[in-house]
Amino acid sequence: MSEQQKNVQEPDLNQLRKVRREKLAELQANGKDPYQVMKYDVTCHTMDIKNNYEEMEGKHVSVAGRIMQKRVMGKASFCNILDQSGNIQSYVARDSIGEESYKDFKKMDIGDIVGIEGEVFKTKTGEISIHASAVKLLSKSLQILPEKFHGLTNTDIRYRQRYVDLIMNPEVRDTFIKRSHIISSIRRYLDGQGFLEVETPMLVSNAGGAAARPFETHFNALGEDFKLRISLELYLKRLIVGGLEKVYEIGRVFRNEGLDTRHNPEFTLMELYQAYTDYNGMMDLTENLYRHVAQEVLGTTQIVYKGIEIDLGKPFERITMVDAVKKYAGVDWNEVETLEQARALADEHHVEYEERHKKGDILSLFFEEFAEEHLIQPTFVMDHPIEISPLTKKKPENPDYVERFEFFMNGWEMANAYSELNDPIDQRERFKAQEELLAQGDEEANTTDEDFLNALEIGMPPTGGIGFGIDRMCMLLTGAEAIRDVLLFPTMKTQGAAKNEANNAARTANAAQAPAVTEKCCPEEGITCCCGEEIDFSKVEIEPLFKDEVDFDTFSKSDFRAVKVKECVAVPKSKKLLQFTLDDGTGEDRTILSGIHAYYEPEELVGKTLIAITNLPPRKMMGIDSCGMLLSALHTEEGEEKLHLLMVDNHIPAGAKLY
Repeated sequence: MSEQQKNVQEPDLNQLRKVRREKLAELQANGKDPYQVMKYDVTCHTMDIKNNYEEMEGKHVSVAGRIMQKRVMGKASFCNILDQSGNIQSYVARDSIGEESYKDFKKMDIGDIVGIEGEVFKTKTGEISIHASAVKLLSKSLQILPEKFHGLTNTDIRYRQRYVDLIMNPEVRDTFIKRSHIISSIRRYLDGQGFLEVETPMLVSNAGGAAARPFETHFNALGEDFKLRISLELYLKRLIVGGLEKVYEIGRVFRNEGLDTRHNPEFTLMELYQAYTDYNGMMDLTENLYRHVAQEVLGTTQIVYKGIEIDLGKPFERITMVDAVKKYAGVDWNEVETLEQARALADEHHVEYEERHKKGDILSLFFEEFAEEHLIQPTFVMDHPIEISPLTKKKPENPDYVERFEFFMNGWEMANAYSELNDPIDQRERFKAQEELLAQGDEEANTTDEDFLNALEIGMPPTGGIGFGIDRMCMLLTGAEAIRDVLLFPTMKTQGAAKNEANNAARTANAAQAPAVTEKCCPEEGITCCCGEEIDFSKVEIEPLFKDEVDFDTFSKSDFRAVKVKECVAVPKSKKLLQFTLDDGTGEDRTILSGIHAYYEPEELVGKTLIAITNLPPRKMMGIDSCGMLLSALHTEEGEEKLHLLMVDNHIPAGAKLY
């Protein structure tokens, strides 16, 4: 948005907010302070009236909600009220509510919260409505909601101000209502199977049970460092030791990782453990649970995600990891006997690995590289290598592998399950191997948990256990494209150094539908630094300009296009690469990889409009064809390289050609 546009809009918005405060002051002066209203008796919700009109017609009701539309027409007016269930029209006439109340109603604003009493009827056009006999202002809205026809579309503001998103976008409200129903359905199913729901610590001295880097904090009262849990596993197993035979927990876990469309540093995990069963029992439970939840919440076991039908009604496929790699990569791991052979195969198939990786680790890398993306229908991938499964029982007939499965749908890992290791001596050796990895620099390796080992020595029965990613489950069942779309308040980068200033800027952006002021300079804002910070260009060094001239015909063959970022994820096993899914205006998605992860997190870039060269030949990077190049600006400042991805105004359509 240009500075000229801003200058036109901001005074208008400020004036509108000023008028609302003046209205509030007038109400308070006249003894009608809405903030002094303590309660309001609601007899039904709007959708109760609409869904049961035959029974409700002519009945006196009272509803409460937010004014979303208002049409004043002399002695009679209409308004539309939004509550949690939906919205309904109300006919407000001066003769029905009284002259004084009607004057007050006419001064009410879009966004105000009101209570309306009246009779249910249908208008001449057939719209179910309430003929108001009383209207009461319950809370005054002092901010301006986004313009009703365009709604709230800026994804950054939607996630930061979810409360406005829920007001303006009914499909968002529906997603989170479904999420609540999904979790309730899971609980009902497990409770019906005899499981006990329990709660275990979030603040732990030893964050184990998964391969992840934890968040760390200091507990002042004890003078000790603690971590936020990365898993629920080790405490739930202690309860199995204690004699609780079926336990589960649904709770937040925290992993100090990057953000993208499928990862958020805090997310909802469900883990359950059942004594006297194994990973086969967990497969049966998973299959039955998914069918139950889909049928109860959606009314069907056939779901469609991004146009692809996924059938939860058929038996789920079961395949070993070795067979999956053989099927999709053409490599038979049963013939791989040594680490040297595994490395040679990885080199041949362009699979990147690290020096510390063993044969089983490389098998897992092959699976991730070649097989995962094909697992669209519900699939259990069984029998993982022992190197990547420190808490799992070995397969008696082949101790190089363990009784573990991962559940996949849509190419995503949805759950992870084990025949749980209950041998304390073996478990100690596994912890020791993890400690060695930690010493080699693997920040995701586990450390030895002596109290957990003590619990195993007390004795744990044969046990099956599983962890479910609740957020990904919600994504598939609601059709959400990003994990942030199923998290009410996803983790976001703080806006600006001064939080109050950032919040005020976000409010202005919310009304104006412009990007909120952020701490770093926004490239799409042009040459003016949007944070108002003076930039010292005297410290900037640029690469010398090319002396060699390029003829115009050669240059003109490069096709520069505006592209919009539909999705952006970190490329697995790469510290530098981001994978962009782009709308280039052709109707087909374009994939481009760019080594800019050191400068940007994926979630920052979704929804942005970038510039790309689109007619370069595909270039394979990490086994993925990169079809083009995104343009960035590079310079050096005090010896440090700085990179700025070129972003342009979002008004520019996808595919627009640059000249």
